[in-house]
Amino acid sequence: MADIATLDDLYAAFTELNMEGGWHRRFPALWPQPRANFLPHQWRYADAKPILARAGELIGTDKAERRNLTMFNPVEGNVYSTLRSMVAAYQMIRPGEMARAHRHTPNALRLILEGRGTYTVVDGHRVEMRPGDVLLTPAWTWHSHDNVGPDDCYWMDFLDVPLVHLLEPMFYQPHPDGVESDPVPVDSSPLAFRREDTLARLETASAVDDAHASVQLGDPALKTIRLDMQRLIAGRETARCRTTANIIYAVVEGHGRTEIDGQTFDWSFGDTIAIPAWRPYRHRAQSDALLLKVSDAPVMAAFDWLRCEAD
Repeated sequence: MADIATLDDLYAAFTELNMEGGWHRRFPALWPQPRANFLPHQWRYADAKPILARAGELIGTDKAERRNLTMFNPVEGNVYSTLRSMVAAYQMIRPGEMARAHRHTPNALRLILEGRGTYTVVDGHRVEMRPGDVLLTPAWTWHSHDNVGPDDCYWMDFLDVPLVHLLEPMFYQPHPDGVESDPVPVDSSPLAFRREDTLARLETASAVDDAHASVQLGDPALKTIRLDMQRLIAGRETARCRTTANIIYAVVEGHGRTEIDGQTFDWSFGDTIAIPAWRPYRHRAQSDALLLKVSDAPVMAAFDWLRCEAD
């Protein structure tokens, strides 16, 4: 200790031990409000679809378990996450193809965009994937997909993989037999939110309040992910708000624009909009529209971190 004669000597002494003095942090550990790290961004389905179609010709299921395009946020240094806790992707399966079964720690869900005759099997239950449907794959459930129809099937995936990466409990396992044997066909399932059922609920909500209607799918849909289907009325603007939850919007139908922290994004069917936590945003639809809101609100609420503000 006799060698520590000055503050510089003191700092050098504990820095060599991989320690830092709390009174002189080079990088603060606390700040007054959430930092603006991940960026608002948009991905257009019209750009992704032809690329996936070509990938269907060049990449078979023998080369890839899942033929998808992951939407990674353009923030510097990021190569995977759409937002801090979630990732989204566009996926396609061709007629006659089978995406083999696997399971993993992350929770997942999918919004079906186009195509008939494709099915998903989740823990032994076989459910048709119809345009406008939202289907869940909870953590550690076996799941596979097969297309027995005439159309290429396109959908959007949403998973909490980045959250699992952060906390590190990642496990992944391919099914030992490739697929589950003798799945049971079901038309209704607590894991499937049918488009027609959601529209009926929105009609009821609209009858109570003629403003923009919104219904939650599940309560919540998954332990880490909340889903809300929102109907926007043409020509009417939503309130400007911000929340500590990270949000990904998927356009189910219609077209309009979203302003996020001063940036404007024009959207249409199948597009994806990423809204990082605590960025103020509002929507304005040019036609009546449906948006699926995917957020990590359950995670924020579980730790009493969920904050919301609206104008």
